[in-house]
Amino acid sequence: MEPLTEPQQQLFDWLTDYIREHQHSPSIRQMMHAMGLKSPAPVQSRLEHLRNKGYIDWTEGKARTIRILSANPTGIPIWGAIAAGGLVENFADTAEQEQFEFPNLSFRPGYFALKVRGDSMIDAMIDSGDVVIMRPVSDPKTLKDGTIAAVLVEGQTTLKHFHRKGSRVTLKPANPRYTPIEVSAAHVQVQGALVGVWRSSNFAF
Repeated sequence: MEPLTEPQQQLFDWLTDYIREHQHSPSIRQMMHAMGLKSPAPVQSRLEHLRNKGYIDWTEGKARTIRILSANPTGIPIWGAIAAGGLVENFADTAEQEQFEFPNLSFRPGYFALKVRGDSMIDAMIDSGDVVIMRPVSDPKTLKDGTIAAVLVEGQTTLKHFHRKGSRVTLKPANPRYTPIEVSAAHVQVQGALVGVWRSSNFAF
């Protein structure tokens, strides 16, 4: 699927949650209110983009018929491996990208998985060999302090608790054997925030 802009993603996520909860689609006025808009035009524009990109559809001429579409509702891509230790080269094995299937679960577009290598996050119940499910992060300032995140630092990536104070970022492990990594925020790119962990046949949020 073609990626969404931030306003389109915001509306799509809200629609997904609303339809899941109410079992029918909302009105344009409800969407306007949820998005903080005073005119229906921006909502209608976003809806058209979502439809053209294959995320939603509706029945012409009938109200409240929006449907959420998904080309692959039970699978997300594995982008490669991530270090739960020190820093390693950016996501490994991406040339041979796998698809991770969840028969009874669905995820929003953009979510991805990473295979964990190392034991620096064992006190957060994340061990080597686990698969972590991540949501993309467009603005690291929106992350709550202490969020477990996949972080890119000058071409190398790691899984750690993310803490930011001013212009400095501290990446804290969940294992006393490892030392926190302190770097300038300018050298850090947050690539995803933890959603859940897959351990063999168990999924934990």
